[in-house]
Amino acid sequence: MQKKKIFGLLLMLMGICSSLSAQLNTERIMAIGRNALYFEDYVLSIQYFNQVIKIKPYMAEPYMYRAIAKTQLGDYYGAEKDCNESIKRNPFLPGVYYIRGFIYRTMEKYAEAEADFTRALEFSPENKAYLMNRADVRSLQEKYQEAKEDVNLLLAREPHAADLHFEMGRILLADNDTAGAEASFGNVVKYAPYEAAGWSARGFLRMQQNHLDSALVDFNKAIELGSKWPGDYINRGVIFYKKHDYRNALADYDEAIHLAPDNLQCYYNRGTLRSELGDYNNALADFDKVLEIDPSCMEGRYQHGIISLELRQWETALNNFDTIISVHPYFLPAYYLASQAEQAMGNTKEAFAYRKKAYDLEENKEEIQKQRKAAALNTDVMMAENRPANDNRKEFSARAAQDMEEKSGKYDNNMRGTVQQQYVDIVNEPNFTLTYYARTNNIRQTNYYHPAIEELKNEVQTSAPIKITNQEIALSADLIGRHFEAITTLSERIKVNPDDAYLYLSRAIEFAVVQDYASAIENLNTTLQLNDKLALAYFLRANLRYKLLVYANSTDDTSLWNDMQNRINSTNGKLRLSTENQYKFEFEMILRDYDKTIELLPTFSFAYFNKANVLCLQKDFEAAIQYYKQAIQVDKDFAEAYYNLGLTQIFINQTTEGINNLGKAGELGIYQAYNLISRFQD
Repeated sequence: MQKKKIFGLLLMLMGICSSLSAQLNTERIMAIGRNALYFEDYVLSIQYFNQVIKIKPYMAEPYMYRAIAKTQLGDYYGAEKDCNESIKRNPFLPGVYYIRGFIYRTMEKYAEAEADFTRALEFSPENKAYLMNRADVRSLQEKYQEAKEDVNLLLAREPHAADLHFEMGRILLADNDTAGAEASFGNVVKYAPYEAAGWSARGFLRMQQNHLDSALVDFNKAIELGSKWPGDYINRGVIFYKKHDYRNALADYDEAIHLAPDNLQCYYNRGTLRSELGDYNNALADFDKVLEIDPSCMEGRYQHGIISLELRQWETALNNFDTIISVHPYFLPAYYLASQAEQAMGNTKEAFAYRKKAYDLEENKEEIQKQRKAAALNTDVMMAENRPANDNRKEFSARAAQDMEEKSGKYDNNMRGTVQQQYVDIVNEPNFTLTYYARTNNIRQTNYYHPAIEELKNEVQTSAPIKITNQEIALSADLIGRHFEAITTLSERIKVNPDDAYLYLSRAIEFAVVQDYASAIENLNTTLQLNDKLALAYFLRANLRYKLLVYANSTDDTSLWNDMQNRINSTNGKLRLSTENQYKFEFEMILRDYDKTIELLPTFSFAYFNKANVLCLQKDFEAAIQYYKQAIQVDKDFAEAYYNLGLTQIFINQTTEGINNLGKAGELGIYQAYNLISRFQD
């Protein structure tokens, strides 16, 4: 079985659909690996980069890309090692310093991170990602002036960039320049009024200044705009608490816990409020959770002890106070409360010992004065920290990391998702495709069943049941091996039955799952040569061409553009196209495949939906709207179609119709639609 898996992997990596060459094509393997990395299939991408490293260990790039994948999987030490190996082989790749700098930042090695970002900037001095990251780590080292200089370099080029004003505000706040920070966060609100982050940050600052009314206005706006950051609810809850609006405070703490079930501050604040309201049993449950999350939280333990006294749980209370005394021996209230617990249990001698110790400590006031900080516990409600910056520093982006030089090709902006993605960061629901694995979503009411899919399941010989979804998931290592083995098995069967269209279609699906889109398309070409009536083969080929095009254009991957040229040549003779014409040609081929799917299968709503998404990319919004509507005609409960239709209509100023369709999408299970409605109906 193991030999079979290895043989399947080698056959697949050799590009068995187009060539049986005995020499492995490392450029092709790299392209597939980068493709898998771009689409966030990190475990799979590592397998491809491993093969390149085995064949050509002197290459720097596979180590760099493998480091990106390992970083996304949280293997920072392995990623750092790969970066070092990449630099040994080629010290002139700025991207690898960027990756290693991010790793060092995550490991809190800020000086090393700064050195790496500086090194990356030597090769690419105007790179925004490098400057933003260097400003961040300089700020963390309290080099505030240098951090501000980095951000100012970017602001000179992009004076209305909200993310830069947010970063400047964060740095100024850390440097205790509250007036400057408030001005910067005001600019965030000014230039991105529909984004929650600016309102949230300004609310935090105003709350620190004890300007509770204006802070409340900002937090209300952030939450109205759909903030899902628990800190906004925690902080608004604190404001409600201070205003004695306990009902709303509890509601906000409940929502914060819903968003962050393991957030200590949420439970601490709710437990404190419940205790003040006399709801001791529920308050104790909250502080049980606090101590479960962090047993070293002495403030939580102190509150737990006090509530235990109220509930006459003397032993529990005593254990809490003893623990506090062992950590903070000058915290006098713990001695008096421990004495109270002992007295309640009838232990008069022990109670006296605690009181005497407290008296002795009070007599030694000079020593207590020296230990004042250690003897103090802040038992007030906890305020959440400032909202983290909304950029790629805190959450590493594999897509951004691949585009190391921030190339700005003619079509780059259009290709990074649908056009609505450029409009206040609102993103269309993505294309549907045929695959094996999907995130479960029991809320949405879209009908994911179609007889053609059931018929296909009966005809093809795949390693798992086929599904239609637009919420794909990445493969585990075990699943990768299963699909490589399936490719091998199908290749052997094709040798015996070379005219069986369904075998090629089966292998195409397997190739698609392991992200070898070029090989999958070649198999689909053969499928349709053998049987040109297979509607779902056209549908799948359109989806894969689209994915390949998005990836190749966004990353400027020349090897994949060459693959496209080869496929064009194989069907149209020796036709050489410029990159721009090739782009247009590929789009035309995608639309033709969707048209053919619709011709053969007019009840297949997903083809109309996907074609509408492609038309949005081409900025043909009126045509896109018509195809979304046709998808809805086929399936009146097509939640994703209502959602994208609503966004597209709003984008071209058909706001009333758009809001109505977003409302329908929300009704059918896309709850994000309600947040968007609140933005656009003002």
